[in-house]
Amino acid sequence: MKIRVGGKTKNYRTVWFENRSVKLIDQTKLPFKFSIYSAKTYKQTREAIRNMIVRGAPAIGATAAFATAQAALEFKGKDLKKFFAYMRDAARFLKTARPTAIDLAHAVDRVLKIIKKAHSVREAKTTAVFQANLISREYIKVCERIGKNGEKLIHSGAKILTHCNAGALATVDIGTALAPIRFAHNNGKRIFVFVDETRPRLQGSKLTAWELAQEKIPHAVIADNAAGLFMQRGDVDICIVGADRIAANGDTANKIGTYEKAVLARENGIPFYIAAPLTTFDFKTKSGEKIPIEFRADEEVLYATDGKTKVPISNLSSKVKNPGFDVTPARYINGYITEFGVFTAKNLKKLRKF
Repeated sequence: MKIRVGGKTKNYRTVWFENRSVKLIDQTKLPFKFSIYSAKTYKQTREAIRNMIVRGAPAIGATAAFATAQAALEFKGKDLKKFFAYMRDAARFLKTARPTAIDLAHAVDRVLKIIKKAHSVREAKTTAVFQANLISREYIKVCERIGKNGEKLIHSGAKILTHCNAGALATVDIGTALAPIRFAHNNGKRIFVFVDETRPRLQGSKLTAWELAQEKIPHAVIADNAAGLFMQRGDVDICIVGADRIAANGDTANKIGTYEKAVLARENGIPFYIAAPLTTFDFKTKSGEKIPIEFRADEEVLYATDGKTKVPISNLSSKVKNPGFDVTPARYINGYITEFGVFTAKNLKKLRKF
């Protein structure tokens, strides 16, 4: 993505591998400060995932792939059997960072599967790095295809509502839900985007709004509880959001608040789409009831932060319940925008052949 910093425009990826370190755009600092975080060990990279320096299912997947490669490089010795045992432990540890986002597990497992074919530790290390870089590049190509497929759903003059951040920052580049929006804008379509603030971490008002501003895409930030009003008034034509995990039946886990937006969209006759790559589908999980929901720290609700300082915004003696995700039943979802086309819940099984 093109980012303007200090009067200069430069292309950045959300995550990349450089000199055995994982480089990340620090999303906890945006939009107030643009900085690059460097994770020098796989455990540091796991903490970056856990602490949401990087977030978004595909971005987490790519980062986890690089973390797996880091773990391989950190192994001391030439005993292949000990190496594989060490890697299995490292993989289990990495998967605990963010349990809801299935891309993380898929990426780690893919690297592990490939390196099992190695005949030496040295070969395994080289293969792990190559595979992690390949996964990262593939995510970019996949997002391009999602953008092209999803743009067909957006007419010129469309007013689009999105939730959380499913843009370049949530992937490696381009995005999932923002990919069709980017393509529509770049192809000259007149569009306007309603950006849910997305409490409590404000990924919409901080990250999505920042991305749209970078590319001068017309938009407005709205409070989470204002979406219903704009839908009711006819100000929203289509909703497009991302996903962290999609069950076999189409039930979709995404950032908390997605479910209520889908219900409101259905009530007001507005099509509601999920944009996600094949790696976000979990065909082993039959329905949304089986998707684990991550609960996060109380302070995310009790305080507001600019990435440097935090101030209380709630009664600090109150108990807090802070789920990071909710599950939208497939019946509220009009379609799934993937790299292979747009599918309905009834024909998702066709995706299994890819």
